[in-house]
Amino acid sequence: MVYLGSMTSRLSSVFPFLLVLVDLQYEGAECGINGDVERHLEMGKKLLAAGQLADALSQFHAAKSHPSENEEKEAQSQLLKADEMQRLRSQAHSAFDRADYQAAIAFLDTILEVCVWDAELRELRAECFIKEGEPGKAISDLKSASKLKNDNTEAFYKISTIYYQLGDHELSLSEVRECLKLDQDHKRCFTHYKQVKKLNKLIESAEELIREGRYEDAVSKYESVMKTEPNTPIYTIRSKERICHCFSKDEKPVEAIKACSEVLQLEPANVNALKDRAEAYLIEEMYDEAIQDYETAQEHNENDQQIREGLEKAQRLLKQSQKRDYYKILGVKRNAKKQEIIKAYRKLALQWHPDNFQNEEEKKKAEKKFIDIAAAKEVLSDPEMRKKFDEGEDPLDAESQQGGGGNSFHRSWNSWQGFNPFSSGGPFRFKFHFN
Repeated sequence: MVYLGSMTSRLSSVFPFLLVLVDLQYEGAECGINGDVERHLEMGKKLLAAGQLADALSQFHAAKSHPSENEEKEAQSQLLKADEMQRLRSQAHSAFDRADYQAAIAFLDTILEVCVWDAELRELRAECFIKEGEPGKAISDLKSASKLKNDNTEAFYKISTIYYQLGDHELSLSEVRECLKLDQDHKRCFTHYKQVKKLNKLIESAEELIREGRYEDAVSKYESVMKTEPNTPIYTIRSKERICHCFSKDEKPVEAIKACSEVLQLEPANVNALKDRAEAYLIEEMYDEAIQDYETAQEHNENDQQIREGLEKAQRLLKQSQKRDYYKILGVKRNAKKQEIIKAYRKLALQWHPDNFQNEEEKKKAEKKFIDIAAAKEVLSDPEMRKKFDEGEDPLDAESQQGGGGNSFHRSWNSWQGFNPFSSGGPFRFKFHFN
């Protein structure tokens, strides 16, 4: 008895559920000595919970010798329950053998409500879930089995591979390490460990590059992820999702739209891909498409503030595009740098300078065009004004200003005479005259 007590102390910190089985052995010995009816009943219930049905039946039969009336009823009830569990166990195994996994799961659900500590039945139900294509449901049973059975490397291996197939490489790595703690020479666990560790390192590196804003390098890393694990589809999808994000953040809309669309063909409800593609559509001035993506994303995540703000911005920009669009006036993209804006302005200002035209009608048309060009340059070369415009507000249009205020842009051609389109801003130092 001393030996059993010291053994339970050593096992308790690692395998707490094994104490149940040790206690069963100890209590069984005691029951055999004193024939205590209550202890036979208690012992039988524990054996029943552990799935040791034959031993449980023996204890319940023993409890029927010299019992009180209540104890006899209890013993009879437990005997019937144990008999029923034996019948259901047989039916569960038969259903499994004929590949009727749904039926097997139904039987096992009923049994495990009673035989809660039966590791083998939990492993059997886990295998049924895997066969049914629902590996995520198997994890709970396998985790219980890993604690109920000593040195259960197989359970840890299966848990790790399931997490890996579901795309959770970090949990997969954690579980396979538990397997190797029990057996460092376990061949399948070690082979799996090397694969998961390599993949995990690549993904961590890629995410660090994204945090640093090094999107091109991150794209390259995620391409390596797809090459490292070409046989598990979830890693290809997740890699493309992150590549889509990188292109969107790096303001490469054409590439972003292509990558995001590939993800959305496989996962139409992927909110991250929808948001990133919507951002790319905004850069490409495809406002209707951006609105559609934001609305679809909102259907799947209505509490996402980023989606709500993105949708409102897209709607403002669509409305704005139907009025005066300074980017279109200068013929530049929404992500154009300041140097590109100044260059486009100079070229157009020279082309549409009213002094270039002699015909009065053409001169008036040129004056209007020149004013629009100057206005576009004024807004887009000023960071604050450009930020307002990018958010859907025209800083030169009083009507679009919040609260109805703002500095309305009503300059005439005369007010622009004396300005040099070839300077970075400010008045002309001389006036051009063209022959």
